[in-house]
Amino acid sequence: MRIVFIGTVEFSKKTLEKLIDMQAEIVGVCTKEQSSFNSDFADLTPTCQENKIPFAFVEDINAKDTIEWITDLNPDVIFCFGWSSLIKKELLHLAPLGVIGYHPAKLPQNRGRHPLIWALVLGLKESASTFFFMTEGVDDGDILSQKNFEILDKDDAQSLYTKVVDIAISQIEEFVSELQNGTYKRVPQNHNEANVWRKRGKKDGEIDFRMSSRAIYNLIRALSKPYIGAHLLYKGKEIIFHKSQIVETNLYNIESGKVLESNHEYIVVKTYDGVIKLFNDEFTELPKVGAYL
Repeated sequence: MRIVFIGTVEFSKKTLEKLIDMQAEIVGVCTKEQSSFNSDFADLTPTCQENKIPFAFVEDINAKDTIEWITDLNPDVIFCFGWSSLIKKELLHLAPLGVIGYHPAKLPQNRGRHPLIWALVLGLKESASTFFFMTEGVDDGDILSQKNFEILDKDDAQSLYTKVVDIAISQIEEFVSELQNGTYKRVPQNHNEANVWRKRGKKDGEIDFRMSSRAIYNLIRALSKPYIGAHLLYKGKEIIFHKSQIVETNLYNIESGKVLESNHEYIVVKTYDGVIKLFNDEFTELPKVGAYL
């Protein structure tokens, strides 16, 4: 089974390496030379060069020259694992088995953008790792493989990313042979159960102490490394946070945003419903105890 692989992030690299370990017939890789858009960008070219796999740097996956390059490779199936732009009709129908995409959410729920970030921000306790047949819609194609996973309170972006990679690799082990011998199943999605998560903007990552302690904790862990971190504005400067801790307290008659402790390792701040400790060493000027953020 001839496979063309499309991807440009760390997840792409891990799944490509898995396919190589399985001795899958990868006839070409479409990737990017660099990306300012993907914080988890990964260079796939060393892996391709080491394994003598042809590769092409692509900006527009639907461009005529890209379509021609892929067509010449005569793929049976295309795997698109970690690509941020939509694939259009011509490419979707190029290979006999179509294009297999990936979305770390429990489809048909939670289609759309930033699924791992939104899952943590919203405090979900469960999600899923889903491979599906891509269409011109948004994550709405038939499901090929889906496995649920638990989201723990201690999970952050990195631990959840690692969890998702491990589960996805186990799924690949199962469905590649099913695609090859024709024993795979397509499970249509119930579109009546679907919702679509929107693209997040910079404002979505800003800490507001009128939020609850839990909401701030979820925001910070959702945007922790490999992502950009949550931030607050202090004296015109963005201060980034990747870690926080909810502090038990009986202080309920203090206004949101008041600084209760302040040192070069962390600050402790009153929230809407409690207290939170924010870890950071970026302050050039520490906020004073009693100040408001």
